[in-house]
Amino acid sequence: MVSDTKYLRNIGISAHIDSGKTTLTERILFYTKRIFAVHEVRGKDGIGAKMDSMELEKERGITISSAATYCQWKEHNINIIDTPGHVDFTIEVERALRVLDGSILVLCAVGGVQSQSITVDRQMNRNHIPRMAFINKCDRAGSDPYRVVDQLRKRLNHNAILMQTPIGLEGNFSGVIDLISMKAFYFEEPFGEDIKIESIPPSLVNEAMEKREELLDAAAMFSDELTEAILEDRVTEDLIHEAIRKGTIARELTPVFIGSAYKNIGVQPLLDGIIHYMPSPIDVENTAFDIDQEEKIISLTSESNAPLVALAFKLEISPYGQLTYLRIYQGSIEKGDTIMNTRNKNKIKVGRLAKMHADEMEEISKASAGDIVALFGVDCFSGDTFTDGSLNYALKSMVIPEPVISLKISTKDNKSNNNVAKALNRFVREDPTFTSRVDEESGQTIISGMGELHLEIYVERMKREFGAQVETGIPQVAYRETISGKAEFNYVHKKQTGGAGQYGKVAGFMEPLEEGHYEFINQIKGGVIPTEYVPAVDKGFQSCLKKGILIGFPVLGIKITVNDGQYHPVDSSEKAFSQAAIGAFKQAYFKAKPIILEPIMKISIECPSEFQGSVMSSINQRRGTIISSAEDGIFTAVEAEVPLAEMFGYATVLRSLTQGKAEFTMEFTKYLKVPKSLEDELIAKHKKV
Repeated sequence: MVSDTKYLRNIGISAHIDSGKTTLTERILFYTKRIFAVHEVRGKDGIGAKMDSMELEKERGITISSAATYCQWKEHNINIIDTPGHVDFTIEVERALRVLDGSILVLCAVGGVQSQSITVDRQMNRNHIPRMAFINKCDRAGSDPYRVVDQLRKRLNHNAILMQTPIGLEGNFSGVIDLISMKAFYFEEPFGEDIKIESIPPSLVNEAMEKREELLDAAAMFSDELTEAILEDRVTEDLIHEAIRKGTIARELTPVFIGSAYKNIGVQPLLDGIIHYMPSPIDVENTAFDIDQEEKIISLTSESNAPLVALAFKLEISPYGQLTYLRIYQGSIEKGDTIMNTRNKNKIKVGRLAKMHADEMEEISKASAGDIVALFGVDCFSGDTFTDGSLNYALKSMVIPEPVISLKISTKDNKSNNNVAKALNRFVREDPTFTSRVDEESGQTIISGMGELHLEIYVERMKREFGAQVETGIPQVAYRETISGKAEFNYVHKKQTGGAGQYGKVAGFMEPLEEGHYEFINQIKGGVIPTEYVPAVDKGFQSCLKKGILIGFPVLGIKITVNDGQYHPVDSSEKAFSQAAIGAFKQAYFKAKPIILEPIMKISIECPSEFQGSVMSSINQRRGTIISSAEDGIFTAVEAEVPLAEMFGYATVLRSLTQGKAEFTMEFTKYLKVPKSLEDELIAKHKKV
């Protein structure tokens, strides 16, 4: 393998669900000789795509967990992470993008820029990821790559430039014209391995010349040398590649490739594009926080001989122990090295070091800056930073969205109880957006996640992988409570049981907090509450936020100011002041006019234009607000905000309204106050329970 970092590419493949990401990755692995047979995503042949190694992925034809692999193309090493398209598994995309240097945005030539394409693009922007686009499925009826490029420019604000034009479309799609070499590329059957390069068909020359002019105009903006060469008519392929690479890495240009992964057309030129235009680790600026210097931002180098800095970005609990995926940003790791987790200062000896190829491991003895590897038997959490012990750095953590939907699960027997406990322990460590808790009142286990599909997959995995007989209750919305007014408290906690008693008095006020979950303000003067008891007061108030008094859901957006109190030299203790804070919270909460908040989801629906009216009225019936609708003659894209409580079973409703021709995605956007009638209903229900 080539060790030079400049010959390394770390890329992700991201897109809207069903755009062909996994099929594209399968073809890339085939052409780079990492696999020697092509299998399809739905596993019709009983094998399924290499990157969908989970049984459920093969059955449903969707990617659930991101999978890592690596390959070699023209003396370059390429690490690839194939990510899910479904919005319920958005954390898989988020953590993959956190450690990648570049990404390929796959778009369907018929669907174009769809709802999840926009979400993924937003995640790429947040992580400052340079990207290329690949317009897939040009063989499908209704495909139009030019319309998709237009959407890239208008909907995503990309400076999108075609690198190729198609030779035929739909059923006649047979190859691509490369606008840099101005040659026609045909991909010979059975699997497009042999590329036949010919002159451009005469009927397509004018179109190709026109698109080449657009390409040169866009590329010239990033290279004075290319501008001069165009004026003097001495343009070379290298000059064009150099200018496009510069624009792509600066995230001011998006090269667009076209093809059909399923029909084996256009994948090899895309691989060439990855090498030409995607950044190597040395082209990307990575930073860390120096914990010893008040989190001062430090630039990292991509040198292998520098002190180690690496990020654990994904965990998998395998039958052999915990598998930790690591991206090395600086330095190197060798088998037998001792590394330190900067979160808890634990030192770990590196026993086994591996490169991942989907669900297979290939053991290696050393990995350097830029590499993505896996360690065995390392006890850590997703987002932990590792160094060689000489640095105390922390890398920026990932954005983890809050779970919005809950489900009660119960088991049929004791054996299943133990198996569910094992499963939940594993899933919670693997997926930060999945949580579980035991309801104090009912004793039932409640799991929470990003959507119905998310929880459905985990319940199915409990049954299959852990043999747990699980029954589920109806999905429950993750409501929240907050206050809408200001209220004072003045509470004395007094308990006498013989001997030393308990005494603590706290006074102050609570008020709504616009930004953030909770804030504690200490305005105590003159030592009326000794300093050592103040943290106990804060802790007491925080304990009340876990379960609100109104309907038993967590409390958000609350600011508590303590400005007075009293202590007893003998009877006061941390416990007494913690209890005093709990009593004060209960005393003031109802006076502060508590309200219930519900999660509002951003819904993106795509349907044939003829069903637009029915779709919009279905949103209005669900207390939804339509934000925008855009029509392009065939399809209508509707964006709306709808309360999660109204969205259960919507997939079935939408299917029947549109003869199965519409699809939608849904992601959490914010919390809003519930209507009075629903609030009364929820309070009555809680009292009854």
